[in-house]
Amino acid sequence: MLRDLAQYLLGLTGKRLGERGVISHDELPHAIDRLEAAITEDATAQAGTEALHCSTSNQRDPRNRLSQRAWPFLDMMREARKSDADIIWGL
Repeated sequence: MLRDLAQYLLGLTGKRLGERGVISHDELPHAIDRLEAAITEDATAQAGTEALHCSTSNQRDPRNRLSQRAWPFLDMMREARKSDADIIWGL
């Protein structure tokens, strides 16, 4: 992940990007809920923005939506939760 994106996504889950870190399997349900809520809020805001700007030249690139950028991380957290595994970085 790009550093800025990693910092942002980890921040949404209540974590900070450091040299080392962990999201324990006990923390995963809450972290997943927070990230899913942020994706829902982003989608709602995007829909409102699109309603205000009818011109296609004024619309955001859909590839920049949070759901697109967060999907690999969210998928990893879901798989870790299924396996009762921790997510660890910086080893």
